[in-house]
Amino acid sequence: MKQQSSEETIIEQMLSTAKTIAVVGLSNKPESSSYGIGRYLIRAGYKIIPVNPMHDEVFGIQCVQSLKEISEQVDIVDIFRRPEFIPEIVDDAITIGAKGIWMQTGIINELAAEKANAAGIPVVMDRCISVAHRQYLHLHNVQ
Repeated sequence: MKQQSSEETIIEQMLSTAKTIAVVGLSNKPESSSYGIGRYLIRAGYKIIPVNPMHDEVFGIQCVQSLKEISEQVDIVDIFRRPEFIPEIVDDAITIGAKGIWMQTGIINELAAEKANAAGIPVVMDRCISVAHRQYLHLHNVQ
């Protein structure tokens, strides 16, 4: 049997234990990747919290301006923002006690990831959460 990489183990841990995912940069435009992935996460059974100061709501769910407005436990902060915005988002994720940080495909910020790891928060970078979730379901035959 093939041994999992540490990133695969982190991904499996995040996806199997998460209940609430804050989606930073979630758009209300159906053609955007964040919209499609947000919809996927809802259908997969996760509670999402849209984080976008440009919208009042997405999927009928009230948006918050920033992670700091969230008072409940956030299991994963899923980020759809350019790399230059990542350090502030990671700082906010640390402040609210998020359990994991996920930077979507094309988003990498090593310094922010190191800071999150130093705070005890695992990080996944440059991966699509919905693709990883489908792979996780397939590997574990979860229905």
